[in-house]
Amino acid sequence: MTRFFLFLLFSVSWAPLALAQAPAQAAQAARPELPKLEVSVNRIEIDGQKMYEVDATGTVGAPLPKVWKTLTNYERMADFVPDMESCKVLSRNGNEVVIEQFGVARFLFMTRAIHLIVRATEQPMSAIDIALVSGDMKHYESHWELIPVPETGGTRVVYSGRLMPNFYVPGILGAKMVRGDIERMMGAVLARLDRRDEPK
Repeated sequence: MTRFFLFLLFSVSWAPLALAQAPAQAAQAARPELPKLEVSVNRIEIDGQKMYEVDATGTVGAPLPKVWKTLTNYERMADFVPDMESCKVLSRNGNEVVIEQFGVARFLFMTRAIHLIVRATEQPMSAIDIALVSGDMKHYESHWELIPVPETGGTRVVYSGRLMPNFYVPGILGAKMVRGDIERMMGAVLARLDRRDEPK
């Protein structure tokens, strides 16, 4: 199941950033330091069904318009979301977008292909709600919220979701694995959002 949830989270390994050269450090010293990535995962029960409840928050230096543009460019998600092989927009109707995703999940010595169709409901420059239409999950829903940070000109990215795979996942071990996947996914997303060079 390891990394099973990575590409679902937009249906995203957090690593320390390399030290910049002295001039860049001096320039950044005058700016308030951005909060670190915060992640929590809890195993909950709703109507007799056990699922994972996930919350993650991080802040990037990128302004809100750039963050929104990157997060809603769904067909480029596979470029930076770990283990997502493809992401295709099937239809768009106003603020609703139906997306098909293919990815791969690895758990111990097993590899499993994953296929999902999800519906994204956009609230421009503010939020994105993701709901499962069909695919390899019993339940999946998530909410992305974007909050401007006036002090830095950056953006706070807040993710919350509930998910339940369609196969057995061990309780405590499963929560730890999901947390690791969330940290890896969010780290990849935030790193892309903070890129100074625009992807071609």
